[in-house]
Amino acid sequence: MTGQTGVSRRRFIANTAALSAVAIAAPYVRSARAAGSLSIGFWDHWVPGANDATRKIVEEWAAKEKVDVTIDFITSQGRKILLTTAAEAQARSGHDILAFSTWLPAEHAELLEPVDDIMKPLIEQNGAVNATVEYLGKIDGRWVVVPATVGSQAKGPCSRIDLLKQHAGIDIQAMYPAGEAPKADDWNLETYLKAAEACHKAGFPFGIGLGGTSDSVDSVGAFFHSFGAQLVDAKGDITVKSDPVRQALDYMKRLGQFLPPDAPAWDDASNNKWLVSGKGATIMNPPSAWAVAKRDAPEIANQLWTHGMPKGPNGRFGPFLPYFWGIWEFGKNKSAAKSLLTHLSQPEAVKRMVEGSSGYDIPAFANLASLDVWANAEPPKGTLYHYPNPHNHQTLSIAAAPAPHKIAVQIYVQAIQTKMVVRHLQGEDMEKTLAWAESEVEGFMRI
Repeated sequence: MTGQTGVSRRRFIANTAALSAVAIAAPYVRSARAAGSLSIGFWDHWVPGANDATRKIVEEWAAKEKVDVTIDFITSQGRKILLTTAAEAQARSGHDILAFSTWLPAEHAELLEPVDDIMKPLIEQNGAVNATVEYLGKIDGRWVVVPATVGSQAKGPCSRIDLLKQHAGIDIQAMYPAGEAPKADDWNLETYLKAAEACHKAGFPFGIGLGGTSDSVDSVGAFFHSFGAQLVDAKGDITVKSDPVRQALDYMKRLGQFLPPDAPAWDDASNNKWLVSGKGATIMNPPSAWAVAKRDAPEIANQLWTHGMPKGPNGRFGPFLPYFWGIWEFGKNKSAAKSLLTHLSQPEAVKRMVEGSSGYDIPAFANLASLDVWANAEPPKGTLYHYPNPHNHQTLSIAAAPAPHKIAVQIYVQAIQTKMVVRHLQGEDMEKTLAWAESEVEGFMRI
């Protein structure tokens, strides 16, 4: 159809697309406050100083681009950021940019502005993102969020150098040398089990939780992945009663007897306290326990080494929990929001945020996994070198994947895998445990 202006619909679309592309690539604003305002809700970081690093980067961008910004740091304590997200989605009003935790991009995909136009150049510039980030952030073939450096974390093993060497005969620094690729061909699930038994006998059990909170779910999920054990596959078919699931459950029962007796009651603070107290030989966690030990128990911090997971029949899988930044489709300043998210994903900005978090945060992009902050962390020097998986030595994973998101999030939140382990560990017959899990998953599919 040709309108009164004499411009065809095809020509109009072509011109609009061209203008959009230029708008993304060009400097954003040229006159004082011409871009209006931008409201941002970031996750409130628990590492002191991390929020300050992010705030400064945003304020510098705002001053350059002449944008008025409002920044809220919203805690995850008491599920406040989760409630904020739900309230804004329901009201169709709130921040322009909001932080979205693991499963929320899929839940709110229809209310999020697609960001393929900024993700494509960011991946070309910074390298590919891992499969877990793509699974959680790219919904129905389109990116609905940008992976956030702030809050993204891995939960691999953090072990006592001295205790593993003394009681299990394992030199973890030689296996995962600072500045070099791992030499961990013999680091497998059976080696891990023997080490757990040896340290348990010596009075220093491995500190892996079997509770219902994230740290426990992530840890057990990684062990399941190492067997290729899925409760629901990518097509949505229930696969609970399969050999890989049986193998994973059998292994976790054998491992469970060497864990602390109250492991089924652990929350996300328990493993941190276990390591800092000096009672345990290893935990699975970001370097927050190490950071606390640096402050409160330096003699323990000096013996800690973060490294990779043991290898199973299906490979080596490390727990990874990414955060994202999304733009609401009802946001009032989407072009400014895209400009800011592009700026926050530049290598220099990423470097400053990682440094601000003392190495806790991990960027999703492959080319940004070898910053100096991890190599130089101490004591001991190099303790965090392998934390961001710089040699791509293991597959970063999320529990309950690759199930469709609506099912996976329920498996994850209801901690079905850890409950299976506890039931079998406490003596329930394996087939009865599998039948229980299958029934739970079937129930999720009816919701």
